[in-house]
Amino acid sequence: MEILIPIVGIVGGISVPLATFFWLYHESKNKNETILEISKNLDDPSKLERLLGIFDERRKEPIDYRRGGLITIFVGVGIYLLGFASLGSFFEGIGYLVGFIGVGTMAAGYIYPNTSEELTKAVEDYEEK
Repeated sequence: MEILIPIVGIVGGISVPLATFFWLYHESKNKNETILEISKNLDDPSKLERLLGIFDERRKEPIDYRRGGLITIFVGVGIYLLGFASLGSFFEGIGYLVGFIGVGTMAAGYIYPNTSEELTKAVEDYEEK
């Protein structure tokens, strides 16, 4: 009976990634089959492009490092407070590490503009000099 717990842990650790892969594979397969069936009935190429744009899940906007940095900072603060309250100095150090990674990410968001308005403003500021 003692061997049952490690075996269940190993099988669970292997089955979760495999189930996720299987689920994502079938989800994308069904979506691709649907697009293929719809495209057979479309005569206008612009409608097909619009259809592909609807199914395209990739983000068109650049990554906002300021938002990600702020979230990471607060995750670091939470880990620090968890270590301070109950788990010890190891988690306080990890909290500091995660928080400083968030500060660096947020600084990168301010140093490297990522939206078109910010890029336009940066170019205009540079041309004025």
